[in-house]
Amino acid sequence: MTDRKKDLLILSGLLAVLLILFSKILFTSQIIRAPDIINEFYWGIKGFGSRAFLSLFKVDISSAGWNTLLNSGHTNEGGMASEQFLVIRNLIFWIFPAPASVAWYIVAQLFFGAAGTYCLCRLIGAGRPASFLAGLVFALAPENASLINAGHVMKIATISFAPWAFYFLEKGFKTRRLIFFLTTAVVLAFQFFHTHWQVAYYTCLAIGVYGIARSVFILREEKPAGKEVASLVGMNLVLLVFFLTTVAISLVPLANWSKETNRGVNSGANAVAGGGKTEAKGGLAREEAMSWSLPPEETAAFIIPGMFGYSRQEAGENPKDIDAYYWGRMNFTQTVSYMGLLPWLLLPLPLIFRRDRYTWLALSAVVVGIFFSMGKYTLFYNLLFDYFPGINRFRVPKMIMFIPVLGLGVLSALGLDLLLDPVVRGTRAFKRYILGIVLLPVVLLALLGTEIATGQFWVNTFIDILSQPTRYQPQSEQLVLERWNNLVAETAIAAGLAALFAAAFALYHRGKLAAKLVPLVLIALFLLDVGRVNSKFLFLVDEPHKATAVKPPEIAFLANQPKDYRTLPLGGDPMPYAASGIPVMFTSNAVQQRRWQEFLDSFDLLSTMPDILNVRYLVLSKDQYRKDQASMGNKYRPVFTTPDGGTVILENQNVLPKAWLAPVAVKATSTQESLAALQSPAFNPRLMAVVESEPPIPLAPPTAQVTTAPGQVRVLRYEGELIDLDASVAMNSLLVMGEKYYRGWRATVDGKVAEIYPVDHVLRGIYLTPGMHKVELVFDPTPFKVGKYLTLISFAVFAAFLGREVVLRRRQPIGAKGAES
Repeated sequence: MTDRKKDLLILSGLLAVLLILFSKILFTSQIIRAPDIINEFYWGIKGFGSRAFLSLFKVDISSAGWNTLLNSGHTNEGGMASEQFLVIRNLIFWIFPAPASVAWYIVAQLFFGAAGTYCLCRLIGAGRPASFLAGLVFALAPENASLINAGHVMKIATISFAPWAFYFLEKGFKTRRLIFFLTTAVVLAFQFFHTHWQVAYYTCLAIGVYGIARSVFILREEKPAGKEVASLVGMNLVLLVFFLTTVAISLVPLANWSKETNRGVNSGANAVAGGGKTEAKGGLAREEAMSWSLPPEETAAFIIPGMFGYSRQEAGENPKDIDAYYWGRMNFTQTVSYMGLLPWLLLPLPLIFRRDRYTWLALSAVVVGIFFSMGKYTLFYNLLFDYFPGINRFRVPKMIMFIPVLGLGVLSALGLDLLLDPVVRGTRAFKRYILGIVLLPVVLLALLGTEIATGQFWVNTFIDILSQPTRYQPQSEQLVLERWNNLVAETAIAAGLAALFAAAFALYHRGKLAAKLVPLVLIALFLLDVGRVNSKFLFLVDEPHKATAVKPPEIAFLANQPKDYRTLPLGGDPMPYAASGIPVMFTSNAVQQRRWQEFLDSFDLLSTMPDILNVRYLVLSKDQYRKDQASMGNKYRPVFTTPDGGTVILENQNVLPKAWLAPVAVKATSTQESLAALQSPAFNPRLMAVVESEPPIPLAPPTAQVTTAPGQVRVLRYEGELIDLDASVAMNSLLVMGEKYYRGWRATVDGKVAEIYPVDHVLRGIYLTPGMHKVELVFDPTPFKVGKYLTLISFAVFAAFLGREVVLRRRQPIGAKGAES
């Protein structure tokens, strides 16, 4: 059997293990109980199974995309267009029926990452059983696998590209061939295309550090000549430039889009004093950015996974196999900080017996990654936050933990090979190592005895921490007891598991366990260990609106209403409405446009704010309506009640049309003034428009009495990226649209370019003089076009290099091929 066939056989075994361990979420008609899946992701992929096969391969990047259904108009300025390149994702969602298709995609991506880890370890000289273990560590370490619980589907998909980026980069350093540096860039670009930009950013940081460190190792060890040094530096620079051009279709528009978000350079966050004045650095405020920092004491959970409880707790149904939910110092968490006990047991071996560049690089990934994840608790992260570009644009420092998992997987592979090495086994250092392994369960048992014997003392000492309520658990004595009993039980389980590992190591050391069986025994124990923890995060519930083609009554009613008006579900999930083609005013997003976020923060149902946004319908429960009915006055009236009486739809009597003419200008000098004007009872949006600069044509002042109609507007075409209107204008007026203002929109009036102004803080306005006018608005942001062509050029260059590679390999002698592989 050839080496390639052996590797394929091992990878097949790796896939089989994953299919077995995740069978609960794969072979089911239910859906993973994760808010991000049920409320958002599921609705985006639900219809894939009914699509025509060839449509899965269709790529249309002709426009940047403006979604009229979400968030009163939503765009990433074309930064998400690259998702159309994810053909494999489309195929999985087409082949496997929803909702299980979500789980199949997750497991496929975990396998993809595991396969990359396997190949990386083989590349650096690890044996097949050891590399197999490394792949399992990457895919099954609860730190990664418990992301299933959070419903972070695209985060898992993005993480899975990291091992392959390191694989191709290392291949490039080994062969000094440009094709592998280019491939690394393409892998990083496709990682970015999977839309979890924080994970992609962290991967790029790690790749940058790896590239610099690996180059330094080459310079120290090989002492290359000047020409070779220049070639090495050049290939690193090519990697950087080619990555930037390949990813440009996403990166360029997103960089422009992010400027005006609540994390962008204009957000006003991170205010700093300088030059006698306060300036905005942009990004997140320090406290928000560091809220999800790993508390140092929670590193104990690397050995005792449930020491601080398990993360799973949401409103609604929860699993029954968790005795205590997370109670650590983070606001909350949806994952668990555990990577399995075996990788930590194997980690000392390469540090003792193989102190080469790969050991140090993998160890750096573990140590630096963990320190980074501690965020606000370390000076290291605080300095990065203040001075390193991009760090302050993201929250959750702990999100970098996939890098330590990868490093730990590599060290596990190196460690297992050393464990099986008869030369290593005969050394005195190895005997001391085995003694340390045997001492671990002893230490854990001593800790367990201390917890049992002096439990009351420790409970009283840490009562303030143990009694802290969670979002769904009130403070009580029962809560303290629940947490302490769980801590004791988890310590006992960790001690028992450590004893099993110690027994296996000791039996092997004494020659009573054959070397061939050692990998099997250790991997079986590893699977038992991580499988117990991961099972607590594989919780299923029934599919939303399961097994019925009949829409819920409230959605069926709204689906028949005109699409130029919006709906606002109060207290309910808006995504099922959007999935049924109903435009909704608001959808949750951690990153919002700054103007929009300010508008939402001051939003008042009884003001003119819903009127100007074309919010015609409110959806709320019967109980909520009874509670709020008196305060709503005559503005909202019920127009539909579901047959069960549980849900009421109200119609806004004051809603404005899609576009109208306002002849009066109200100038505001600040955001606060604009929002206050919209909330004022004296503000009449049918006549008045809040503007931020002097009108280019004379408009009536707020004190003017307008007695004649300013004219009429007729919407001829209303599409995602194109709006056509006819306006019959009787006096100088501002054409106001119930659509978000955004810089990427372009306008023409009677064929001539016209400027679009921000009006009423979040809307678009165009000044018009008396007469008949044809107005056209097109969403056509320049950054998207620039990024698109850069990416297409990069794809063409890469295709040319791949073609050249195929030709060279065909010309290469068979013996040389075998030597290279």
